[in-house]
Amino acid sequence: MAGTSTATLAVEQQLEAYRVELTAYCYRMLGSVDAEDAVQETFIRAWRAYDRFEGRAALRSWLYRIATNVCFDMLDSRKRRARPMDLGPAGAPVVENLRTPDQLWIEPMPDSRVVGDGDPAEITDARESVRLAFVAALQHLPARQRAVLILCEVLRWKASEVAELLETSLASVNSALQRARATLEASDATPSTTAPSVDSADEELLRRYVAAFEQYDLDALTSLIHEDATQSMPPFDLWLTGRDDIFTWWLGPGSGCRGSRVIPAQSANGAPAFGQYKPAESGEGYEPWALQVVEIEDGRIVEFSFFLEVEKLFPQFGLPLDYAAR
Repeated sequence: MAGTSTATLAVEQQLEAYRVELTAYCYRMLGSVDAEDAVQETFIRAWRAYDRFEGRAALRSWLYRIATNVCFDMLDSRKRRARPMDLGPAGAPVVENLRTPDQLWIEPMPDSRVVGDGDPAEITDARESVRLAFVAALQHLPARQRAVLILCEVLRWKASEVAELLETSLASVNSALQRARATLEASDATPSTTAPSVDSADEELLRRYVAAFEQYDLDALTSLIHEDATQSMPPFDLWLTGRDDIFTWWLGPGSGCRGSRVIPAQSANGAPAFGQYKPAESGEGYEPWALQVVEIEDGRIVEFSFFLEVEKLFPQFGLPLDYAAR
């Protein structure tokens, strides 16, 4: 029994060593926190088949094969996930434009779940390849093209290795990769075109942003937000473009956010994230309202993503649903 327990622990440790990179892979494939369920299913399948593994292939590539098939199974019965800006043009900042269509949305993911430790350059690459815009662009690709592009372009696998994983020909992989590249190039969506990762140079800007937002100081916010900034608010499909429209919303339909409290959260998708708690309608205390993810470029905020499904997302980011419990 002791020997069995030791062997079991050894297998679990071997699998666990790949959790972060597999979660990142599945997240790029699925565009949601369901990536963690996909990795758990991958480990279950790997555990059940481990006695037949026999080391015929490297453990890493074997796990990626299982994870790819798990993602294919999950994608087969689901609609494509998207961001509001994928569905149509920006709207006017009026409450009549608020709609909640039957749509699956790209969900944010804590960096801690998808970015491992190690070489700083590798960490930067990992953050860029989970940017919200890039993950959303990947969802436009058919599942097999998506897997090929992620494995070849993001993870730097050889085409021959991807062909073996997918049990297909080298020509088929090269063809899929060419088509996937063309699709992403048409939308100008690659990891290198996303905003730079947050670093210490942004800390002062973020501090000023939190203070200005809590005070609803539009003069101070004007100096922090790019004039062409955008804002989205899943699960609503309305998105706004331009600082003027954003401020019109904040002072109009979004005025209930005046007096909010904003606290730092784990970074999301390579970008700073905050928990926003707006004044409760009862007039007493604060209620969770949004996970804010802000993109920064050249010293200005260029994009706000306000994710409103707080009951699902706040626990993922270590944020309490009760503001007083923070």
